[in-house]
Amino acid sequence: MPVFELSEELIFPHPTLAEPDGLLAIGGDLSVERLLLAYANGIFPWYSESPILWWSPNPRMVLFPEKFKISDSLKQTIKKQKFKITFDRDFAGVIRACAGSKRPDQEGTWIVPEMQKAYIKLHKAGFAHSVEAWQNDQLAGGLYGVSLGKAFFGESMFFRIPDASKVALYCLVERLKSWDFKLIDSQQDTAHMRRMGGEPIDLEDFLRHLKNALKHSTFQGKWS
Repeated sequence: MPVFELSEELIFPHPTLAEPDGLLAIGGDLSVERLLLAYANGIFPWYSESPILWWSPNPRMVLFPEKFKISDSLKQTIKKQKFKITFDRDFAGVIRACAGSKRPDQEGTWIVPEMQKAYIKLHKAGFAHSVEAWQNDQLAGGLYGVSLGKAFFGESMFFRIPDASKVALYCLVERLKSWDFKLIDSQQDTAHMRRMGGEPIDLEDFLRHLKNALKHSTFQGKWS
């Protein structure tokens, strides 16, 4: 299938037209409007050099909040209250820390300065959110993502102290469960997410779940 080249018009091809590796389109911009349109259609940007690349992989890794798995060691960490958890207290700090985190078998980062600026704008518009784990008033770990309807699209996480990002994810899941969120989009299939309850599903199934989640209003604005 061809990879579509985007114009200035706010439109995306259907995600099922993506290449086998998930690549769907190139070009366009990272405006708030285009990002929201992309996520609403199960599409996300991921690239390290220009042009912008847009993806919709099949299968799609998701975490249904009610299926989140907590290991015994994580339960003990949560019980000890080693970290103070906040929401949307330091979005810029979290995304910068995610960009600076070294990943196995990955050189550099896809969270380039252009992406950081775009998601900070999305945060200020009330659609992107961060969860911070603090220890001694220092940022120990966290994560960020995008929220639309009752779907949360996880983008990246980091830790400076072991288990900090896991506790942040646990607290996010607990909040999303209390709000009756339908799914967390994890995008990529990783062993880490599988251990915590994530599962790959067919793209068509993912799009059906997403459509159902988007029938609900968005919890827009700061979550703090």
